[in-house]
Amino acid sequence: MSISSLFAGMDISATGLRAQRVRMDVIANNIANANTTRTATGGVYQRQRVVMEEAQPTSQAGSAQPAASVGVDIASVEADTSPPRMVYDPGHPDADNAGFVSMPNVNIISEMVDMIAASRAYEANATALTAAKDMVRATLSIGRV
Repeated sequence: MSISSLFAGMDISATGLRAQRVRMDVIANNIANANTTRTATGGVYQRQRVVMEEAQPTSQAGSAQPAASVGVDIASVEADTSPPRMVYDPGHPDADNAGFVSMPNVNIISEMVDMIAASRAYEANATALTAAKDMVRATLSIGRV
């Protein structure tokens, strides 16, 4: 294993850390707005979701080797277009004539499950990054004898 492949592994883990941090931020925002019936743009809050894609490799100047995959990128953060939940609450200021309120399409249980998955993915990337760092440190210490 070459030192450059260790650094490539660290880069891949770093992109995973960034992607999972964004994912956790979006999930936290969904949970925080689970009861928001009025947004600044008008209407009920719509659940957001993160769309990830393979990072586009960058070729090394003067390198004869093809560029390798370098992790993950955030393609976009999109609104979930599923319909809002309709809740009967005639006393709510946003209730319609029949007493129903359009509530955000956020399911707290699903969001918590997604948060746990994002947290575990973050931890896995952090562990991989630490392992690669330790391997680089051990490799560099070989020459110190």
